[in-house]
Amino acid sequence: MYLVCGEALFDFFSQPDSGQGNTIGYQAIAGGSPFNVAVGLRRLGVNAGLFAGISSDFLGRRLTTVLEKEGVCGDFLIHFDAPTTLSMVAVGADGSPQYSFRGEGCADRLLTVEQLPTLDDNIRGLHVGSFSLVVQPVADALLTLVQRESGKRLITFDPNVRLNPAPDIDLWRTQVAKFAEHAHIIKVSDEDLHLLYPDIEAETVAKGWLMHNCQLVIMTRGRGGATVFTRELDQWSVPAREVKTADTVGAGDTFQAALITFLTERELDHPSGLTTLRRETLTEMLEFAVAAAAVTCTRVGPDLPYRGEVS
Repeated sequence: MYLVCGEALFDFFSQPDSGQGNTIGYQAIAGGSPFNVAVGLRRLGVNAGLFAGISSDFLGRRLTTVLEKEGVCGDFLIHFDAPTTLSMVAVGADGSPQYSFRGEGCADRLLTVEQLPTLDDNIRGLHVGSFSLVVQPVADALLTLVQRESGKRLITFDPNVRLNPAPDIDLWRTQVAKFAEHAHIIKVSDEDLHLLYPDIEAETVAKGWLMHNCQLVIMTRGRGGATVFTRELDQWSVPAREVKTADTVGAGDTFQAALITFLTERELDHPSGLTTLRRETLTEMLEFAVAAAAVTCTRVGPDLPYRGEVS
């Protein structure tokens, strides 16, 4: 099983203007980057659980129901009598989303170090990412978890920078650096790299991360495809798939879930397995992740693909 750690929330997508000035329509969809990755793993055929704080309110109960229906293990959910985080989403003309979060004091931020689970050999790896890295007390809890587990199982990491819930970019840089020291695979978008390190080349950032535990840095570039940086094999890119884009919500989470799925299907989902990967295998992995993300881009919202939909 792969254990995904972080927030679960509801995305409220603004709907077309009805013409009535005093009303705004929204469609609410269960989401949050870690939530999406966990669901994406299950849809691609990988056993997954979610370690997250979940509200006991109406929306929190709906999140739990969605996880149950998707087959995500709920044994690691911690329930709180606190609200569910709301993410207000407006989608631009190019399909890119803009987020505004309502999350202060909400359930997904309340996890503490004392609530960290004991993990057995059934847990093959951990994934962390998004604003749970920078809001407290959950940030300290997750950092403690990856520090504790990085020598035992695969750690994957996606910063997924969201400045609305935590606008201090220096805080993001500090936290990303701490988590990056313990990750074996770091997946990051070119947009996030530009936000974090606007004056530093991507290759330079990747080489810095590769000096620690990290074996692979993978940068997604939207319509430009994806680039992998390695210790021994240098760097190279694969192109994106040409599709008619509805929006890009959930595409990065799909890419992440597909990376883990590819490694799991080949029993390479452990730190020592990464050192054996040849260039041809890594290229195939990137192409699989690009293909999966392309499917999500053809749909509205974070509607991640099933295994049979990804060639």
